[in-house]
Amino acid sequence: MRDRLKLNSPTLVAALFALLAASAGFAQRVPAAGQPATPATAAPEPDANKPALVSPVAASGVRQFGSLPRIKPLAKSADYIVAVVNSESVTDNEVKFRVAKMQQESIERGGAQPTAAELRKQALDALVEERVLVTYARDNGVKVDDAEVDRAIGNIASSNKMSIEQLRDRLRQQGVDYNTFKSGIRDQITIERIREREVVNHIRVTDTEIADYIAKMRGGHTSAPQVDIAQILITVPDKATPVVEAERKARAEAALARVRNGEPFEQVAREMSEDANKAKGGEMGSRTLDKYPDLFVDAIKDVKVGGTSGVVRSGAGFHVLKVVSRGEESGLTVTQTRVRHIVLRPSAQLGIDAVERRILDFRQQIASGAKTFEEIGSAQAGGDLGWASPGSFVPEFEEAMDKLPIAGLSGPVRSRFGVHLIQVLDRRETTVEPKQLREQATNALKEQKFDPAYAEWVADLRAKAFIEYRDPPI
Repeated sequence: MRDRLKLNSPTLVAALFALLAASAGFAQRVPAAGQPATPATAAPEPDANKPALVSPVAASGVRQFGSLPRIKPLAKSADYIVAVVNSESVTDNEVKFRVAKMQQESIERGGAQPTAAELRKQALDALVEERVLVTYARDNGVKVDDAEVDRAIGNIASSNKMSIEQLRDRLRQQGVDYNTFKSGIRDQITIERIREREVVNHIRVTDTEIADYIAKMRGGHTSAPQVDIAQILITVPDKATPVVEAERKARAEAALARVRNGEPFEQVAREMSEDANKAKGGEMGSRTLDKYPDLFVDAIKDVKVGGTSGVVRSGAGFHVLKVVSRGEESGLTVTQTRVRHIVLRPSAQLGIDAVERRILDFRQQIASGAKTFEEIGSAQAGGDLGWASPGSFVPEFEEAMDKLPIAGLSGPVRSRFGVHLIQVLDRRETTVEPKQLREQATNALKEQKFDPAYAEWVADLRAKAFIEYRDPPI
């Protein structure tokens, strides 16, 4: 499967939480209250002179990647548990590591700086939320086998032009324990799977919403499905007596019986119908449903092409209706764009501002000819997403893409998938078939609903989770 950012990816693509707690350790089983936390495997001090490692993560149908920054080692101190989340713990050293990262990001952004207490609260909240998601996923049967984790790590190594052993060495030089790194990759894939199952697959889009979205794509000009109906009409005079009405109804029922016994509808219509179209077998012509009486629409809504309705009473008399054909709505001529991208995802080790600087560096290298997309990105086909119609990508990505000329390079573009560097390769006019239009509308509407649905899901999980905050040991 090609790497996709598209909304119709089998995994709508969804943003992952960065769970790599690097030198701070990772999720630990909870010891008895009052006992110290077991420290994570010690890792060598980071080498600030070594370049940061670009580490792609294969998940969600999109090859996403971030980097491990050069973070100065924290002063060593005795670790202890600050929070228990379901069956796992959050330690003080993890919080300190996250605070250091957030503080570094805040300084780089400039402006008013949060207080130490505010930073610590934000860091602790983020770590608790990550534990809630991971434990929920595991408790609900989401499993990621070692082979899948090893494949993801193999992709990381190959994208950085190194062997697994060289990757281990580089992680060690940056102060990242390999088992911690591997555990974080597993957790990322685990969370993505539960997010897909619990959020993306449960977002519902109605037919009315789809129709309205397609109408907007058409600029407000709708193209409703065409239906061709034929009828046999047995008229009933105004102020007919019950006897006359019963006779007229019986005649309509006799016509219906002949059709259901195998006689051609057209023949019966020519012989028995009393409407102006009987010479054409009662066929009224193809038209949109809104051009038919509501009682006709209701009568044929469950009738297949070639089928007939029962006897229908109207002010004109008794009708027997046949669905001759149901035409699909017409396609839509759109401008498709062939685009490719590189995406970096912020992580626990690399903030959003640092990711944007790296994207700008990539842009400079490509623009100057020093490197190509294929050399920088690890995604198959150099990050080529193929031809895409409007509504195929998340809005912020598509908006930036639409502003670019052919061969143009974007600046850093933020989305919930990470930060993108986008290049437009070509454009063309093409007709999108009705089925594709509906798929694109459905995917775009699901994307619009994702953020509130995800926020509600996470809030519900936190409310149901066991979360206990602990004071520092005396």
